[in-house]
Amino acid sequence: MRIPRAVWGVAMFALCFGPEVRAQADATQAPTLTVQTNLVEIPALVRTKNGAVVFAMGPDDFPLTDNGVAQKVTVDSESGSQPLAMAIVVETGGAGARHLHDYGRLAAQLENLTTNIEHRIAVISFDSKPELLQSFTEHASASAYQLANLQAGDNGAAILDALAFAIGQLREEPPRFRRAILLLSETVDQSSTTSLGDAFRLIGTTNTAVYTFGFSSARDAVKHENSKFDRPTEPGPAHGCFSRNGADEEYAGHYGKQVLDCISDLAPPLRFGTMAYLAAHEGLRHNTSQSIAQLTGGMHRPFKNGKDLEADLSLLAKDLPNYYILSFRPSELTPGPHALSLEMKDRPNLSLIYRTGYWLDRDATVGSGPPGK
Repeated sequence: MRIPRAVWGVAMFALCFGPEVRAQADATQAPTLTVQTNLVEIPALVRTKNGAVVFAMGPDDFPLTDNGVAQKVTVDSESGSQPLAMAIVVETGGAGARHLHDYGRLAAQLENLTTNIEHRIAVISFDSKPELLQSFTEHASASAYQLANLQAGDNGAAILDALAFAIGQLREEPPRFRRAILLLSETVDQSSTTSLGDAFRLIGTTNTAVYTFGFSSARDAVKHENSKFDRPTEPGPAHGCFSRNGADEEYAGHYGKQVLDCISDLAPPLRFGTMAYLAAHEGLRHNTSQSIAQLTGGMHRPFKNGKDLEADLSLLAKDLPNYYILSFRPSELTPGPHALSLEMKDRPNLSLIYRTGYWLDRDATVGSGPPGK
């Protein structure tokens, strides 16, 4: 079915501004982030069903779609030796205060993470707000010292605010460094001013892999808000899809959600991106740390104590050099959320961890800057 040009124009405007409208409705304020490149990097780890890492794979082994459209992929064969800038982000407030003693013996694990590669490590603590404890340095021992001497903070656990702060610090590092965040926190954000929608945009506009290690908290989780993903018999809210007057009751105070649902109905190809946004929104709400890892192609591991954490970091040290770094330039520069789907061609016996989505800003143009800036 041919969609009128006017409808496409409204849909494009809505996709650009819908999440921002929703963020305003949430009465939150987040840092503005503009990305001047549309080169998308996708960390991907390939394993057999029994956990063995798979090597020597090329571009033809990674069929990739972006919002359902096939893309041409490049594979960086030297990603394991690329310099690494890593921000260690650790919760010292709230439930995190009970785990400070778990971080005192991580020097060996930090050394293993950065063995034989040029690296720079920073340490950021957070409670209700983030704080830079150690600026980027090539000395892993200095970072280990900071982790062994953490002080308990207040009752806050502003994971998304800390993530936004860490990404801001990483953006100041030279572009030749690949970027990573090591997040040690409880699983659910408790007190951030960064909205869920802005968090997805922030995560989606940077080529930064986030590896999360989460401990459970006794606090009540944030209430679940159901999202409608499949509405085949519903044409949209009453009185017109984009109407603010007489909209369905479920959209009261949530015009951004109404806009996204409308786009899904009017332009089915954009449904992939819409669903990616809504799924990420709900994931960040209910299991913040795990969703961050999935969105960026990182790894999530739960831990109960220092022994668990040491084992998990040792596993990450083995996996980190074995990630494939795929990259592509989107064939269609549609602003807003994009859903990525990566499958192993004719390899049903393999499992795959990869980045599942990204965000394309309105001013992104072909070849307009170095990766990740």
